Amino acid sequence: MKKVEKNILKKIYSPRKGEAHKYDFGLLLVVGGGEFYTGSPALAALAAFRSGVDMVQILAPKRAADIIASFSPNLAAYPFKGDWFDEEDLPVLLSMTDRAKVVAKGKTAFVIGGGMGRSEETKRTIVRYLEQIDIKGVIDADGLHAVAKKKEVIKGKKFILTPHYFEFYILTSKNIAHLSLQDKANIVLKEAKKLGCVILLKGEKDIISDGKEVVINETGSPYLSVGGTGDTLAGICGSLLAQGVPPFLAAQGAAFLNGKAGERAAKNFGPSLTATDLIENLPFVLKQFLKF
Repeated sequence: MKKVEKNILKKIYSPRKGEAHKYDFGLLLVVGGGEFYTGSPALAALAAFRSGVDMVQILAPKRAADIIASFSPNLAAYPFKGDWFDEEDLPVLLSMTDRAKVVAKGKTAFVIGGGMGRSEETKRTIVRYLEQIDIKGVIDADGLHAVAKKKEVIKGKKFILTPHYFEFYILTSKNIAHLSLQDKANIVLKEAKKLGCVILLKGEKDIISDGKEVVINETGSPYLSVGGTGDTLAGICGSLLAQGVPPFLAAQGAAFLNGKAGERAAKNFGPSLTATDLIENLPFVLKQFLKF
């Protein structure tokens, strides 16, 4: 099976020369959070910044947005009105998506799903958003539960889906955790073709497919089982999409980069590793492989 090569980052990043302006390297919208999970959008946003995007805007229910805004001066968080994402928030989100496309001159992407909850209203509103947009994006966590019952909404769009094994089962009705790597890869390839999107199946070895090819990423560590490292992966995927990287290549690069930063963090922290440790190691991995 084809594997993600160590030169993957050189295919994605080019030296920045001459004059550059904000938004030349993308604007990412991170839509997530709820009453309980406030960290998910923040982790995705911080990982996105550390992987090169120029600007991140977080859109979250008020409690989550207020908490996130206190984490770092780098984070811009817009509060929805209620305690969770619902249809009342949809016009604002669509409007901000349109504005993002204008100010970033099309270099725009989204990440949606982390920490949003699985109420029927929230899932229905996520689907309605996805129906109406034409930008690249990442669907993660609760967003995958939202599209599972209406998969036609994602078909043929430039989306990356980032499930773990249970979310893959919810999305496809295929329980593949017990299968061989080759059998898993064959099924992911078929499901990616059926869904018309890139699938990045997270695991000990990540399996990535656009429905035409399948690639295995072997970077990572058992210590990445800690909560939040899926959010960092989604944020890196979104960052690369916003910078103009095609979805299949972005998924490969993000899996490699997230895994390598996790490996580096694991050497220092072992079982005490947290997702923020992974984020802090992203610059060192980029420097190692890009030699800047």
